[in-house]
Amino acid sequence: MNIDMIRAAAKRLEGHALRTPLLNSGFLDEISGRRVWIKPECLQHTGSFKFRGAYSALSALDPETRAKGVIAFSSGNHAQGVALAAKMHGTSAVIVMPSDAPQLKIRNTQAYGGEVILYDRDTESRDEIGERLGAERGLTLIKPFDEPQVIAGQGTCGLEIATDANALGIREADVIVCCGGGGLTAGIALALEADAPTLRARTAEPQHFDDVARSLLAGKIQRNSATSGSICDAIVTPQPGDLTWPVINRLCGAGLVVSDDEALGAMAQAFLRLKLVAEPGGAVALAAALFRRDQIQGDDVIVVISGGNVDPAMFTRAVERV
Repeated sequence: MNIDMIRAAAKRLEGHALRTPLLNSGFLDEISGRRVWIKPECLQHTGSFKFRGAYSALSALDPETRAKGVIAFSSGNHAQGVALAAKMHGTSAVIVMPSDAPQLKIRNTQAYGGEVILYDRDTESRDEIGERLGAERGLTLIKPFDEPQVIAGQGTCGLEIATDANALGIREADVIVCCGGGGLTAGIALALEADAPTLRARTAEPQHFDDVARSLLAGKIQRNSATSGSICDAIVTPQPGDLTWPVINRLCGAGLVVSDDEALGAMAQAFLRLKLVAEPGGAVALAAALFRRDQIQGDDVIVVISGGNVDPAMFTRAVERV
């Protein structure tokens, strides 16, 4: 897992993934007290950055292995990314999803051609289910974050940030990333280290599921005591990944933590000011930029809105707050 893998993934993704821009709003600048630049991965294929890693991983498989099909476990965004990437490569995908995942994500995964198998995230292990089904059916497991080619694909987001920040004259800034298992954060951090070393990746998480922030403070992996209970379902994971954690620990600044209410507030601001639809877990980085301004330094901050796959009821709940 290195910058060469990220650059190779970028070549495979060329013409397949969307190149999302950096957007700015004076209204958000006023709230944050600095210029806020938003990388809207909610506009990516399948509505989240996860398509990058999924396509990267599938395109890196040898054709014979890929033809047998793949399996993945996900609360929804990785699920959709893998389902679409498999469809684009003419193969099948089995997706293990928690039964409490948003219905929109379940339906979309099925619409992309994925076979969805539901499980109870409080009583069952998605890893065990995925490994068992993969062995039984001869499928290749595409992990959501602890997989080198997935991390490489997510890192292409960081290459774009580095290029666009340079074009905009942004020399120093925190790059805040919504963080679950850490695949996007690790990939972006590696890309920035190579192409924009004066930009620093930082994680954003919801309260009570801030395992990465606590791990950074402790200097070793910390685990969440709960596995559900936040509206930020897309980034609720037990702990940082074994592959992602060393990168995050080496390259990232202190973690930022926001409440569910603040995530909803960020969703509302993204829609009102930039007409972007963000899901709660995809909005925590923006929430950190807006509501943790005293924990950020500098005149600029770059924020990744990582996903926009939100049920109508949850989106209505957010925008009605303003």
